Amino acid sequence: MAEDWTEFEIDAVVADYFGMLADELAGRPFVKLALYRSLAEKIPRNIKSIERKHQNISAIMIGFGQPWVTGLKPAKHYQNALADGVLRWLDQRPDWLEPRIQADEGNSVRKVSSLLIGPPPTHQNEPPLIDPALMAAIGKKYDVAERDARNRRLGKAGEELVLHHERQSLLQAGRDDLADKVRWTAVQDGDGYGYDIASFEPDGRERLIEVKTTNGWERTPFHISRNEITVAETRTDDWHLVRVWNFARQPRAFSLRPPLSAHVELTPTSFLAALR
Repeated sequence: MAEDWTEFEIDAVVADYFGMLADELAGRPFVKLALYRSLAEKIPRNIKSIERKHQNISAIMIGFGQPWVTGLKPAKHYQNALADGVLRWLDQRPDWLEPRIQADEGNSVRKVSSLLIGPPPTHQNEPPLIDPALMAAIGKKYDVAERDARNRRLGKAGEELVLHHERQSLLQAGRDDLADKVRWTAVQDGDGYGYDIASFEPDGRERLIEVKTTNGWERTPFHISRNEITVAETRTDDWHLVRVWNFARQPRAFSLRPPLSAHVELTPTSFLAALR
């Protein structure tokens, strides 16, 4: 049985993986085999073992709601220490994707002329890339949803993209009058409304849109507030949850309609405590 990897070896293979991922996201070419050979000179592991560890990291990245190297098929059955190593890398570089998001905040709505908002994925039309139980375990242990919720720059960029989509859709439908009235509620009016964007259907009906954005996979768990659920339940005809994913590469999205319990498993994550 092979020995578990040391922390030094894990940090080395994780850094190598993120180097490849950064090149891929930036559109820079790289040769995996050459990188494996270079890493094998630094740590006592063979090329096949290094590639397998990189595939393990792909699975972990999906569980963390992060983009991953597309040429490295996710593989499970990894050391917990490897997930800790990936998290260690991310925690030391919390803004590693921010330059890309910053550039997109001002330009993404122009670069992405149309955002296709499709139906939610199902196991029938989109088989999971990794075992859902494994993803749930990763998300619970490392609180992936909370990490995304704290990434305000990413959330704002996703909202801006959907805002542009709503306005463009109304313009294309010949409703310039309604396009001018679309409000970025979260920015113009503040939080607490239970939705981020107040838009319209072409016939004038209201569309109240809550946006949840992730850099990685579409099945990544996300936080939703009690207030947002309440508005969804009371404004069932108007409320929409738009889930933007793959933002670090090419943003894609799908929409969920109330009741949310028909689409997602809602798990309480906090409680109000009052003295007896």
